[in-house]
Amino acid sequence: MLQNGKIRLRALEPQDIDLLYNWENNQDNWMVSNTITPYSKFVLEQYLMHSHEDIFTTKQLRLIIEFEGCPIGAVDLFDFDPHHKRCGIGILIADKQHRGKGYGSLVIKLLIDYCFEILGLRQIYCNILASNKKSIQLFEKLGFEWVGLKKDWVFNQGLWHNECMYQCLAPINYANYSKG
Repeated sequence: MLQNGKIRLRALEPQDIDLLYNWENNQDNWMVSNTITPYSKFVLEQYLMHSHEDIFTTKQLRLIIEFEGCPIGAVDLFDFDPHHKRCGIGILIADKQHRGKGYGSLVIKLLIDYCFEILGLRQIYCNILASNKKSIQLFEKLGFEWVGLKKDWVFNQGLWHNECMYQCLAPINYANYSKG
């Protein structure tokens, strides 16, 4: 478990099935998650059954974001590549009343430290819709740098949307940077 003040990141638990079912099937989230079809509870239960597997095996990690003990979202590490020492990161503050309160910053900071100090990664990247100014601000504030634009990358509701790629490189002083 990772913690920063009132924010806690924890592993998935069987009782999270209804949360995941609601979040994954909320069409408001589909554009940022590249989802185009609903998830069944069966598929999500299968995912939960394997969520305990090591990130080195599955190449991904999902953690539940809790604020004062209540789940408010999830954060994912994906495309984990231990050879090239990198992974992608994505975050969803699903409960709209908790957006814009700085919780995303706390979560991303926890994950940056985890990726660089514990996993020994060299870089973390994220993909953000060019129209998602709040997410761009969040990641830039935390040291992510714009590295490219993918034009007409996402097709949603009959329109094409550009996607920006951001990257954060580990500073030299992170403990595991030179290892491995």
